[in-house]
Amino acid sequence: MYHVKKECVAMILAGGQGSRLYALTQDMAKPAVPYGGKYRLIDFPLSNCVNSGFDTVGILTQYQPLVLNEYIGNGHPWGLDRVHGGVHVLAPYESASGKSWYTGTANAIYQNISFIDRYNPDFVAILAGDHIYKMDYSKMLQAHKQNKADATIAVLEVPWHEASRFGIMTADENGVITEFAEKPKEPKSNLASMGVYIYSWQTLKRYLIANENDKDAKKDFGGNIIPDMLKDGCKMIAYHFNGYWKDVGTIDSLWEANMDLLNPNIPLDLHDHNWRVYARNPVMPPHYAGENSFIENSMIAEGCNIEGRVDFSVLFAGVTIEKGATVRDSIIMPNTVIKSNAVIEYALVGEGCVIGENVRVGERPEAIEDKESWGVAVIGHGIDIAPNEVIKPKAMISENK
Repeated sequence: MYHVKKECVAMILAGGQGSRLYALTQDMAKPAVPYGGKYRLIDFPLSNCVNSGFDTVGILTQYQPLVLNEYIGNGHPWGLDRVHGGVHVLAPYESASGKSWYTGTANAIYQNISFIDRYNPDFVAILAGDHIYKMDYSKMLQAHKQNKADATIAVLEVPWHEASRFGIMTADENGVITEFAEKPKEPKSNLASMGVYIYSWQTLKRYLIANENDKDAKKDFGGNIIPDMLKDGCKMIAYHFNGYWKDVGTIDSLWEANMDLLNPNIPLDLHDHNWRVYARNPVMPPHYAGENSFIENSMIAEGCNIEGRVDFSVLFAGVTIEKGATVRDSIIMPNTVIKSNAVIEYALVGEGCVIGENVRVGERPEAIEDKESWGVAVIGHGIDIAPNEVIKPKAMISENK
């Protein structure tokens, strides 16, 4: 089938299990996890693509893809329902060679070489599907072309004590990458890879095929592709990014990323009309706050019905807080009901839950003597908590109680 040539095709890696988010990712891929009152994590790379002028996007899914597939649909909310290009959900499939499941990030792209080739691009952008940030990929592509690079890798300066958590790049004064180390014990640099890459397609394709044919190789960008290209003298450029970026791989980081939205000093504006973050949202009436309700320092989405107390919290669409209920320092995901006199503190409550009367979920850190036993309490999606139950800090509830 004939396709219009595209200068750059974007591939979003969205197959991750997100095992450290456990109760929130048991039945949905990590990029589908709700965030910020009206978004899901996948909205950020998708919106970045649209705002950057990248109109051909492949989303590589694998683990629990149903919620994500349904959410993306035909791509209309992001303006990606197009005749030429648009958004394509790419699940693993069995081909003549017999391969199916993706066995790593490089293998996932390798298995979709034919999809990319249909658009005959000069460049391909490889993006993570589970990071929160706003970035103009077209400027990165421009830098890639100006440098005549084989690969351009977006990097962020991180605090030195955190550097060993990331893939770390060492670059010279011209931004040329001289060394790469995956989660080094003793980092030589604090330039962390953001998981945002632009490659010259023909070069990357050659390395993907070689990597696939090497039985002993890790089928991964950090494990093999980047080190192999460096070793062979390919020109790889570090592209500096200075904005807000958050990898929400853990419960604490997901909770913090939501709380950042309530902090006026954090530079993540989700209401910037020049760089919109698009999402698929249900059509709902405005939220309602009863005459005895109390709401402070919070984000409240459409369709919420609040009769109780909400402080320093993020409430998604369709949440109900009954009379006498208190929600503090917490994230309540869509269509959840908090019954009367329940107290929710320092918690993440999933979609479609019912938290019974007089239930207590979580605790303030200062109320606990043993700081090691404190943490954000998590209730998975679709869970019912019976009246009068107590859910301790750091608990991870994945079935009805």
